[in-house]
Amino acid sequence: MGVRRAGRRRWLRWTAAGLGALALVTGVLAVLVWNGVVWPNRFLVGGYEVRGVDVSNYQGEIDWPVLAAQDLDFAFIKATEGSSHVDERFAANWDGARSTDLVVGAYHFLSFESPGERQAAHMISQVPADAGTLPPVVDVEYYGEFITDPPSRDELRGILDPLLADLEAHYGAPPIIYTTQELRSSYLGDDYDRYPLWIRSVALTPDLPRESWEFWQYSDRDHLDGYVGEEEHIDMNVFDGSLGDLDALTLP
Repeated sequence: MGVRRAGRRRWLRWTAAGLGALALVTGVLAVLVWNGVVWPNRFLVGGYEVRGVDVSNYQGEIDWPVLAAQDLDFAFIKATEGSSHVDERFAANWDGARSTDLVVGAYHFLSFESPGERQAAHMISQVPADAGTLPPVVDVEYYGEFITDPPSRDELRGILDPLLADLEAHYGAPPIIYTTQELRSSYLGDDYDRYPLWIRSVALTPDLPRESWEFWQYSDRDHLDGYVGEEEHIDMNVFDGSLGDLDALTLP
């Protein structure tokens, strides 16, 4: 009996030590992921040739030639939000990015609190319909109080549908929809498949067939040179196609 108890104590000690080591490794890995040192998706995007960033005022002043030189092909820039807000860095970022070889597009952050027609008019007033730029993007995601109390499916579509229609009429191309996998599944589904999809999935590959999306935001914890804002990280994306395919998506 004494031998059995001694063996059990050794087993418990080894188990505790193993669990402690596992917890330590998990904690260190979590810190590395949070700080952008290790990011699983970086190993999963190697097969995509066309890469880009998306930015807003949080990246502060951007040296676009420096940023663009880091193996980038396109950039999405935050322009507007709701029916009145304009990103304070939009004009400078738009002009700076357009002065490089990057393919450039602008995005609008959809508000659940104002009509889609007003939001479309607001974006149209700020974003030029320049040939060779990407179609306008509508960013559809939860925010603020709507994270815990989201709008109904009909409420969201009642705002999104006229917004998309007015933007398409003005820019002459279907807008790109940026969204999360959860929101696409719950609110959009296949009804919006005619619009190019930019999907956010920063942990693993998108849980969608590759033919279902055009852009994939695979990381929000990368570091690049060329910006000095309060946000040290930058969002990274890939395009599922060639540079020729990306050019074919731009406005005529």
